[in-house]
Amino acid sequence: MARRRNAIHSLIILFFLSGFATGRTFFFNLGYLLLLLLIFSWLWARLNLSSVRITRNTRTRRTQVGKTLDEYLTLQSRSIFPKLWLEVRDHSTLPDHRVSIVVPPLAPYGAFRWSVNTPCLLRGEFQLGGLTLASGDPFGFFQLTRHIPATSNVLVYPAIVALEDFAPEGGVISGGEAQRQRAYFVTTNAAGVRDYAPGDSFNRIHWRSTARRDRLMVKEFELDPLSELWILLDLNATAHVARPFDVSGIVVGEVYLPPSSAEYAIAIAASISAHFLIKERSLGFVAYTPQRHVLQPDRGGRQLARILETLALAKVESSLPFAQCLALESHQLTRGAIAILVSSDMDDAWLSEAHLLVRRGVHVVAVLIDPHSFGVATSARRAEETRARLEVGGVTTYLVRYGDNLSAALSRANLHLPSRPTW
Repeated sequence: MARRRNAIHSLIILFFLSGFATGRTFFFNLGYLLLLLLIFSWLWARLNLSSVRITRNTRTRRTQVGKTLDEYLTLQSRSIFPKLWLEVRDHSTLPDHRVSIVVPPLAPYGAFRWSVNTPCLLRGEFQLGGLTLASGDPFGFFQLTRHIPATSNVLVYPAIVALEDFAPEGGVISGGEAQRQRAYFVTTNAAGVRDYAPGDSFNRIHWRSTARRDRLMVKEFELDPLSELWILLDLNATAHVARPFDVSGIVVGEVYLPPSSAEYAIAIAASISAHFLIKERSLGFVAYTPQRHVLQPDRGGRQLARILETLALAKVESSLPFAQCLALESHQLTRGAIAILVSSDMDDAWLSEAHLLVRRGVHVVAVLIDPHSFGVATSARRAEETRARLEVGGVTTYLVRYGDNLSAALSRANLHLPSRPTW
């Protein structure tokens, strides 16, 4: 385009010089004609970008690895002049989000709509937008752009894998008796009945008592005797390994885990959280992401959403060794609680902390990720040796390697019980 404009500029100067030299109006007319052509072309390109509105809508601002983000875009012309061509350039940070398109010619007040279905392959918070509109004239002299800075964010939760028989399922509080505290949700321990109050769920109505007393009666429940669970996730940057990877070419619908021990650890923590919270177990969560995140034990979907949001935004930048994390947060773990430790660290320091928790009466389950299986290792010690040391101290362990099916790797078939039973 610049070459074409330079050629026209040269011709205009040449025609005007020829006109002054010869005194013939023919050369002046040619110069004025080319000058008007340049002005007309610039105005054409300018009008193509004016009176244009573009909107983009997404069904949700929360999605998950393995699912699809659907976005719908509309480009509307508000001009009486047709738009011969427009190009939309997208600056979203979501991988493989292909919004950019060349819009076909638009009639006066016409509209063009298109949709984009992007498989989410990486967790994190991503930006949608801004946009740049580009257009030009029919002769190719000018190409003008207009930037639309409006942006929005979408949060992609980590992948969750269904776990059928992850241990432990027990963890009953010593004595096995129900806690004498009323629960606002349904548990296995019915404590009695009371009069119906507005807002009570119909599935809590006790129909026999209702028929006997001739008024609506609902069941009351107490907290169950199962102990609390805690997930402690190691995101120390020095303990994790990763290989270069590219998300292009991944089959849509597959749960893709990058070749990074940290991403495996995050997916494992998310899957275990979903496994127990769906069963209405009380679950707490601890991780340094690198900021300290401690979620006190709670139940239900709201707790799961908090954990997934924390994991989606987690960065593997913490310099705090896992041993120090366990030492700092051990006061959260009461006797009889279940601590699930997820780490790829082969260091002896956190193994000693795990053994101390066992001696304090905490049931410890370790999910050990083998760094050697990723082709990179931060320690000469093999994962099998670390697992054996954990088992000698009374820690139940799982061993996960790169490429493993997490559902199978975290099943009872791959469970390694300690040398001496702890519960």
